[in-house]
Amino acid sequence: GGAFALRHEMTAAARLSPATVAPRAAAKGRARRATRGVSRRAIADRLGEPEPRVSAPKDVSASDAAAVVGETCPVDRVAIWQTLRKEAREDAESEPALASYLFSTILAHRSLEDALAFVLANKLRSNVLLDSQLLELFSAQYRKDATLVRSAQADLQAVVDRDPACDKYLQILLFFKGFQAVQAHRVAHALWKENREPLALLLQSRISEVFHVDIHPGAVIGEGVMLDHATGVVIGETAVVGNNVSILHGVTLGGTGTRDGDRHPKIGDGVVIGAGVTILGPITVGANSKIGAGSVVLREIPPNRVAVGIPARLVGKPSPSAEPSLDMDQVSG
Repeated sequence: GGAFALRHEMTAAARLSPATVAPRAAAKGRARRATRGVSRRAIADRLGEPEPRVSAPKDVSASDAAAVVGETCPVDRVAIWQTLRKEAREDAESEPALASYLFSTILAHRSLEDALAFVLANKLRSNVLLDSQLLELFSAQYRKDATLVRSAQADLQAVVDRDPACDKYLQILLFFKGFQAVQAHRVAHALWKENREPLALLLQSRISEVFHVDIHPGAVIGEGVMLDHATGVVIGETAVVGNNVSILHGVTLGGTGTRDGDRHPKIGDGVVIGAGVTILGPITVGANSKIGAGSVVLREIPPNRVAVGIPARLVGKPSPSAEPSLDMDQVSG
């Protein structure tokens, strides 16, 4: 069956000499880098071939398979999964030492959600929290809530489009802890909304320990979000992060005082928040704004503005047409 065919592929890949596949892999890498400027068609461009034409499995509706989330989400859920599998096969050929690993994490699974559940379960397991328990937990939530998968797809595309160090979806799913932390948080948030608070808090604790990213399960995170590097990101309970937001390492979206209720920032769509930024209190950062690295924001920031400094002040003029989170420009005002 399919499993035997995949094992056969992996065995054949292991026999390949790196000397024979390295030039071919290098050529493919150059082709991918050459197409980075046209990110809106990332699936086709990064493969260097026509956009794949695939049909959804029987258990996936047409509307779900063709889900579109803004301009940064792939058009076809099935196509991005097929792209991941193609990248896994290519990497297994160019680096046979990874063949078994790539089979276990990608090629042995039937869908993006299955692979994602497996990766997260193995990342977050501990001596008293078994990977089998976590696998069932993540898988059950993905079966129950299709928006979790849609959001993961949008987040994958966000990283591919915005991070020049990344040219494969495979790298993000397997190696980018910012992406993994956000996906694990999305499941914790789903549990929080179901009033399963102890389990949600346990997940938050493991996410913080493993990824060094501390997001309260009550926080709301939009789609197409990228945590770049991610180490040291802290997001409080009543914080809201909009769609297509880019956040660098060391960012705090925190509260002030000891009062209950709404006490954390609200980040609009399309915002980019530079490294080491602190934003405190229930203030709003308007859509398509840019917060410069190291700034401390204590007052509301209007849409389409740039804020820098301690405390942050507005610089330059409004730029309604700018999309700072997409171009990741952190220096121009």
